[in-house]
Parts: sequence; structure tokens; C-alpha cells
Amino acid sequence: MYINTLNAYLKERFGRKIYKLTIDGGMTCPNRDGKVGYGGCIFCGGNGSGSFCPSSELSITEQIEEGKKLLSRKIKEGGYIAYFQSHTNTYAAVPYLRKIFFEAINHPDIVGLSIGTRPDCLGDEVLKLLEELAKIKPLWVELGLQTIHENTAKLINRCYPLKVYDESVKNLKSIGAEVVTHIILGLPGESEEQMLETVDYSSKVSDGIKLQLLHILKDTKLYEMYKKEPFRIFSLEEYAELLCRCIEIIPENVVIHRMTGDGDKRLLVEPLWSGDKKTVLNYLNRTFSEKNIIQGIKKANI
Repeated sequence: MYINTLNAYLKERFGRKIYKLTIDGGMTCPNRDGKVGYGGCIFCGGNGSGSFCPSSELSITEQIEEGKKLLSRKIKEGGYIAYFQSHTNTYAAVPYLRKIFFEAINHPDIVGLSIGTRPDCLGDEVLKLLEELAKIKPLWVELGLQTIHENTAKLINRCYPLKVYDESVKNLKSIGAEVVTHIILGLPGESEEQMLETVDYSSKVSDGIKLQLLHILKDTKLYEMYKKEPFRIFSLEEYAELLCRCIEIIPENVVIHRMTGDGDKRLLVEPLWSGDKKTVLNYLNRTFSEKNIIQGIKKANI
């Protein structure tokens, strides 16, 4: 059994090590400003999942250069993907999106773009722009699905139905973009079987999957909910077993972009074990080894 890891996939595709640089495009979300809802998703803090982004007051080029500088100690040679991470990165006027996306994609060290957004923020004009970008360099569009279950989607204040995700995936594939779906494992009230249903559903239509362990952070509505009525939190051992079950149903051609995720340690409430990234990765590697799960690209038989 194989895990088609992002690092192995990018090295195979580009012939060298590739790193992602997080970028803040200075946008918000439609479920924060009242267009579809208020307050944002309950797990999302004030920075919109962009805890590790440079300041949005910097230009896109300046953010790229700052990101390169931060990585300079461990990078001798390689390329970069500009990852627009914070909030909803297609939720702005198209002329503004054109300006920032083309500034990124035309940077000589950038080999591709990855744009995090919501499926309900991909109108016709945005899709036309993304189609232009996809013809220049590889383009990944990362969709925050989190769950296929409508009751959970309502609980987390996602503010769009599953059919919107389905339509967006279809539209993105038609313009040459690669789709990466974000899934959260451990959402309140969901069984492991429901989580696996989400993984199975999305992996059948996605080019990549991000499996995110649910983090409870102090500056979120989820934290307030947890304080009032605590819900189940995975132990490291339980999470590792669930990941193995997920890997079993993810096709080997689908790239697994993430298997845990990082919560801001200054705000992390639960699970506290997730703050020790080295220990987590070592434990996962041992678990995969014991179960004969190989991390890397499966080579075709010649």
C-alpha cells in the first residue's frame, strides 16, 4: 500500500525539491462579512487559517522573497509554489485577483500556484482568470470541503451545500486546474465511518487530499463550544489508526498533501499532543512501517 506524498510527487514532477511559500492576499470570506453568513467557520481563527503567512501589507513579491529568506538555511536549490492560504483567495474583484496572481506566477522562482478558496467563490469570471493561469504554470485550487455531511456542515457554519462543491470540482477540472480537497478529521458529532465516507467521496474526484486533524484554538467559536460541552478528541494512537483507514481507500494516484496539520501553539487547546510535530511524525512513520504502508510514488512495473 502506498501513500502518494506531496514531496515525492513534486520531486518526480519537477525533477527537484519544491517548497510551498504561504502568501496572504489580504482577503476575507463570504461567511464572515454577511454575504452568506457571519463569524466564519467555527474552527477558523481570526487569521483565516493563515497563522504562518507573511504580512498582507507586503507586496506579493515581497512576501515571496521573505518566504525564501526564511527557508534559505535548509534550501540549497529548488523551486517554490506560491500558496495563497489565508481566508478565501478568490473572494475579491477580478482585476485585483489578476494583479496578485500574475505577480506571483511571473516570479522566476515560482513553478506553480496553489490557491485556497471556497467552492461558492468560483464564478465565471474567476474561472476564466484561473484558466489563464493554468496555461502558464501548474495551478492547484484547494477547496475547503471539510465534510460531505450536511448536518456537520451546518454545525461548523460552512454555509454552502455539497452540490456547490460538486459543481466547482467539475468546473475546475474543465479549465485544467488540479483540485485539492481539504477534509477535517474529528469534527464534533461525526463517527469515524462518516469521516471515511467524506474521504472516499472526495478522493474519487480530487487530484489531491489534505487530511487535517481538528485543532481547537482559543480564538474560535469551536473553543467556546468545547468549553461548554466537551466532545471526543483523538489520541495520537487513535488518529494514526484512522489515517491508516483513510489511506486504504484513497487511490494511489491521488496525492496526499497533508496528514496532520499544524495549530498555532500559542492558541492550541486540544489535542495538545499535536503540538509536538517531531513526535507525531515519528509515531506515524512507525505505524505506517508496521502496516507496510510505503510513502512515495508507486513506480510502474517495466
